[in-house]
Amino acid sequence: MSQRVVVTGIGVITSIGTGKDDFWKNLLAGKSGISPVGSFDTSVYPTHNGGEIKNFQAEEFIHKKKIPSLGRASCLAIAASKLALKDAKLDLTEVDREKAGVILGTTMGESQILEILNHAWVKNGEQAIDPRLVPMYPANVLSVNVGIAFKIRGVNLVIPTACAAGNYAIGYSYDLIRNGKAKVMLAGGVDAFSRIAFTGFNRLYSVAPEKCQPFDKNRKGMMVGEGAGILILESLDSALSRKANIYAEVSGYGLSCDAFHMTAPEANGIAMAIEKAIRDAGIKKEDVDYVSAHGTATPANDKTECAALRKVFGDRIKDVPVSSIKSMLGHTMGAASGIEAITCCLVIRDGMIPPTINYQTPDPECEIDCVPNISRKKKVSVVLNNSSAFGGNNACVVVKSFRA
Repeated sequence: MSQRVVVTGIGVITSIGTGKDDFWKNLLAGKSGISPVGSFDTSVYPTHNGGEIKNFQAEEFIHKKKIPSLGRASCLAIAASKLALKDAKLDLTEVDREKAGVILGTTMGESQILEILNHAWVKNGEQAIDPRLVPMYPANVLSVNVGIAFKIRGVNLVIPTACAAGNYAIGYSYDLIRNGKAKVMLAGGVDAFSRIAFTGFNRLYSVAPEKCQPFDKNRKGMMVGEGAGILILESLDSALSRKANIYAEVSGYGLSCDAFHMTAPEANGIAMAIEKAIRDAGIKKEDVDYVSAHGTATPANDKTECAALRKVFGDRIKDVPVSSIKSMLGHTMGAASGIEAITCCLVIRDGMIPPTINYQTPDPECEIDCVPNISRKKKVSVVLNNSSAFGGNNACVVVKSFRA
């Protein structure tokens, strides 16, 4: 367990920008990626907005002959991986392909393929299903397609722990490198905009009608989004040997299950994951400079996450910035904590904390410094990346500034 794990490349595709530069600029500016849904008719739904990526062109990243055999989520994952590898200046021909791997988190998998299959079946019967679509649907194709695209022959895995899955993928990748079983991992999460998710969250009355307002007293719910966030995790020895740029170090993580309720969060379970992460990273609670919150803007999630943070940090939590970028992106499902981990790396690099936008009215049940509406300059060395999911799956990853 002697290998240190560092982040040497990041690739991100979201509704506010493709690539780290556009994404980061717009995130710090508090730009909203929420807009009217354009991929299907929402007239029969009570809400009509979401965090769709409007200008993604798969052919900019993938040969046009291969695109018809890929679902949208796979295209997003491959594109973000290509950006991350380019950012890391990592030539895979110089890497032992069996010591490189891909682990991705997701909530919905290739849900858009399932929607196409379902529509054909319902409209015209089973025989109307295009058999070429069937192998494009299973969730494992997300990491498989990335592995094929870059000829990566090591561990290849999809972790479907819903909205915490990106952090699970980072944690497992961290373990593989730390134990010497891998040298380079592509880790993170991906989800495409999903009619299934949009329908489900609307039926749960969890979607806000206009905007996402994490930690605001009058918050009305989350926004369904889409995106991909991929990090290149590398052993420190490997990174130093090729003189790679190092964004930050992954120094630990913690997992827990609430074992409480399928949809309602529970503070003790969230707190347990945070405390495990702090212990695993070998840091003190007092070392934490910033928390990237799960922050979905549902009434239950935000107050429960704040209660968990208070349980861990006590009154000090009022002095620790805690912001939610879901206020700008919506909830990108399995991609969320991958994108948020990228945010943590950039916070450490630039000493700038992104805001929680749309914040208007303080909530006494959310007594935190949510960095309201305007980004903030602050030197940051240690960050917690929080994530939670239906079923009570919680994951917290510790990212810190790299010191040789």
